[in-house]
Amino acid sequence: MTASTTSAPASLSIWDAAHAADARRPRSVQTQLGASDTICSRRAGYILAGADRSNAGDKRAAILGTYIHKGLLEDARREYGWLIERTVADATLRGHIDVVQFDAATAARLPKRHRPVQPAEAVTVEDVKTKSSRVWDRVVRFGPTAAEMRQVLLYADLLRTVGFADVPGQRYLHRLGPIDVQRIRFRFVCRDTGEEDIQTFAFDEWLAVEARWWVDRVLESGSPEELRRDHDGPGLSVICDNCPFVEACWPGVAPGQPAQTILIHDDEDRAKALADYVRAHERYREAKGVKEKARAMLDNSPEGNYGDNHLGWGGGNDKEETDVPAMVEQLEDADLVVPMVPDEKAMIQILRRAGMVVPRRKAAGQKTARTIKVSRARKTA
Repeated sequence: MTASTTSAPASLSIWDAAHAADARRPRSVQTQLGASDTICSRRAGYILAGADRSNAGDKRAAILGTYIHKGLLEDARREYGWLIERTVADATLRGHIDVVQFDAATAARLPKRHRPVQPAEAVTVEDVKTKSSRVWDRVVRFGPTAAEMRQVLLYADLLRTVGFADVPGQRYLHRLGPIDVQRIRFRFVCRDTGEEDIQTFAFDEWLAVEARWWVDRVLESGSPEELRRDHDGPGLSVICDNCPFVEACWPGVAPGQPAQTILIHDDEDRAKALADYVRAHERYREAKGVKEKARAMLDNSPEGNYGDNHLGWGGGNDKEETDVPAMVEQLEDADLVVPMVPDEKAMIQILRRAGMVVPRRKAAGQKTARTIKVSRARKTA
């Protein structure tokens, strides 16, 4: 009798479980507009229209951010008594505020068991954002994006106008009514290093009105296609690459062509795109010159802080290269075959010195990269 053999089951990916759980979250399937959906006008329109979410995208970074976010907030709730993940809503908009910090007067209106360990100086709405080290320096220097600012302004505006939503778990907060938010805050956390950067702003009523106006324009549109795309499209924007509605937003793209080709309808569009290209190229050339001059000026400067920036130096190490004679010696000592591959560059030089044509052939199935050539249009008589 022969023993039966069974093949080992394929290893399960932990990410399959993570994506499945993420797809079931209420946030992933809701059709009411959320404050965090205001990242793009047309995307918000598709959500309101209940459009099919045909693109799963790569959500691993976002899911990791969610896990970090949840853990940090829960620890802050236990240690500091912060109000976390609280719902605000009105007839058209819904959101979940990461953190609300009450001042002493507002905190005194809460039952004792719900009061913070240390009240804030002013009522503050805070949003926690996890970022990768790739964009960390830009975040610290330039702060939240327009969409991130709009999101938190909407949270604060909902709290100021209607207060906390009347939902289980926060009835005691709902009874407080509208809350006089004075500050908004961003707490950025680097996913790679754990570094934290806190940026606080006074609540601005005019900016809140502008954020509401943005939402009203989306609500008033007859269809998502009437709304503008706020990002550059797949291949040029990570937001678009991972948008669940990317196929509906960029339809009719020919195979192998950039999605942005559908934005060209006539020669007027081509003229405008060419003009944009020339202007951008000129700005790039000027900026490159400034950067190269500044780099040359700093070449002798020691590391340190200068104004708002820190100067550091990298590189300057000895270069390494393959020691071919030593390799040949090792191969011969080990009784291994020393490969005798023709030296292509040397052969080309020999043929050219002899006045002979270097033979060429087409590389099967390979094409050179397509380049753009832009010059001044010739005037016709």
